Amino acid sequence: MCMQSRFAAVLLASIIFGIAVAASAAASEFTVQQSERGVAIKLDGQLFTEYLIRSGNKPILWPLIGPTGVPLTREYPMRNVEGESHDHPHHRSMWFTHGKVNRIDFWSDLPRTGEIRHRKFAEVKGGATARIVALDDWIAPDGHKVCEDRRALVFRAAEGQRIIDFDIRITASDGKLVFGDTKEGSFGLRVADWLKVDPPGHGQIVNSEGQLDAAAWGKQASWVDYHAPHDGKTLGIAILNHPSSFRYPTYWHVRTYGLFAANPFGKNDFTGKKSDPDGSATVEPGQSLVFRYRVILHDGDEKVAHISNAFATYAKQQFDEK
Repeated sequence: MCMQSRFAAVLLASIIFGIAVAASAAASEFTVQQSERGVAIKLDGQLFTEYLIRSGNKPILWPLIGPTGVPLTREYPMRNVEGESHDHPHHRSMWFTHGKVNRIDFWSDLPRTGEIRHRKFAEVKGGATARIVALDDWIAPDGHKVCEDRRALVFRAAEGQRIIDFDIRITASDGKLVFGDTKEGSFGLRVADWLKVDPPGHGQIVNSEGQLDAAAWGKQASWVDYHAPHDGKTLGIAILNHPSSFRYPTYWHVRTYGLFAANPFGKNDFTGKKSDPDGSATVEPGQSLVFRYRVILHDGDEKVAHISNAFATYAKQQFDEK
C-alpha cells in the first residue's frame, strides 16, 4: 500500500472512530435508584421522574420533567407551589385508577374510597432504557381485595423528547370484576397550570381527529396532545393509545382546566346518552384486561413533534400477550 493510501486509510479509520465515540457519548443512560418510597429514574444523572409506590391512595409518577428540564405536570398536592391551583387533590401528576370498580371508587382520594397498594417490584433496571415492573393489589374500604394489576413502565429518550410506555394488566384475581360506566377514569395526567387551556394557561388540546380544546372532551381518538408556550418555547405532552389496548380507540376525559385522561368505560357520561349496552365491562374470574399507552414529553406542538407519525410507529409495535 502506498504512503498516500495508508494515510487515507488511517484518516478514514480515525474519522469512523471519532463518529463512534461521539455517538457513544451522545447516547442516553438511564439509572434507577430504589428507596422505601419507590424508584427514582434519572437520565444522564438528572432526575426524569420518580415512581412513588403510594401518594394518596395510589402509586403515581411525579414529577414528569420534559426534555428542556421543565416539569410538565402539576406539583400539587405532592408539593405546594405559590400561585398553583389546588383543585382536585386526587389528580396526582400521572396515575391509573377508575371511579367504579365493583361499585367502589378508586378515582377519588377520600377516607371511604378504595386504594391501590403496592405489593412488590418484579423488575427495576436501567441502561439505554429504564424499566420498572410493579405488582399491586386493589383494596376496598373494608379491607378486602378486589383485584390485582401488573404494570410495566419503560422510559426512553429521543431528540427533543422523553417517552414513557405504560402497560397495565388488571386481573380479576378475587372474583368477578365490573368496571362501571363513569367519566372518572382511568389513565390520567394533570398538566402544569401554564399548559392548561383555561386562564392563566395558554395551552391547546388537539386530538388525532383534529378536534380542539373542549371539543376533544368525551371523544374517541388514537392520541391527544396538550401543548402551550412557556418561556419562549412551546412544550407539550401527548398520550397515544395502542390499538391492542382494551377498547381502542379510547374515549378521552381531557379537560381545558388541566385533567388529561384516557377512559374506555365512560360511554354514557361522555355521549350524554343512556345507551344499552353502556360503557361498563365485566371481567370473569381469572381473566384480565390490558391497557397500553405511550406518553411523549416533547418540544414544540403536535406538528413539530410529529405525533401523528409517532403514533403510526407505536401502532406497529407487537406485544407478547402472555
